[in-house]
Amino acid sequence: MWVRAGEHFVKYIFDKLCDRSIDIFALYNYNMATAYVLINCELGSEEAIIGQLKSIDGVKEVHGTFGAYDILAKIESPSVEALREVITWKIRKIEKIRSTLTLMGIEGQS
Repeated sequence: MWVRAGEHFVKYIFDKLCDRSIDIFALYNYNMATAYVLINCELGSEEAIIGQLKSIDGVKEVHGTFGAYDILAKIESPSVEALREVITWKIRKIEKIRSTLTLMGIEGQS
């Protein structure tokens, strides 16, 4: 009975992972590396950039803002290196982004 129940659990987890409705890191209570990216962009391009940001893996939240910066994005990755790759090679390469300021989260201070 236990073996069969275990098989069902493994199949359930596998199915959820395949359809991306469960995050494998959440299964292990894994602490992700987190960064907040403040973005300046060309006037009138905010909505298009927000749409592009939302399509990038690892981008968890995106908000248009008033003030010195136009957009705030929250990014999570399994490691600081993966976080750096997303910011450097995906976010900063979006056309019409003029500048970014990255704030790294401190583990254990959330």
